[in-house]
Amino acid sequence: EIVQLFAAMAWGKVEVDTVAFSAAISVCEKHREWKMALHLFNAMLQSNVESDPMIFTTAISACGNCCEWTRALQLLSFMAQSRMELDTISSNAAISACNNGGEWEKAWQLFGTMAQKNFKLQ
Repeated sequence: EIVQLFAAMAWGKVEVDTVAFSAAISVCEKHREWKMALHLFNAMLQSNVESDPMIFTTAISACGNCCEWTRALQLLSFMAQSRMELDTISSNAAISACNNGGEWEKAWQLFGTMAQKNFKLQ
C-alpha cells in the first residue's frame, strides 16, 4: 500500500497535501513501520505542507506501537514547540508508547501532567 501511494505521489496522481501525508503515515502505523512514518513526517515538514494534531498523533502512535517511546515523546514535545495545542488523543498516544516500552514511570508523569492541565483522562 505504501509503495503504491508513493508511486502515485511521485507521478503526480495524488496531490501531496495534509490528507496524503496523513494517509501514508497511517498506513505505516498499521504496518508497524515507525521509521517510514518518521521519514514521511519529516518529508511533510520539509515540503511545507500544513500539519495538524492528527498527523502528530498518528506518528506518535506509529512509534509507540513499536516501543519507540523516546521518539514518541520527542514528537509530543515537538508538537508543543510547534505551537500546536496538545490534546487528550496525542497525550494518550504518548502514554501508550511509554507503556508499550515498559516506561511506566514516564507514562505516569505524562498522565500527571495531563491531569494538571485538566485534560480529559481516558
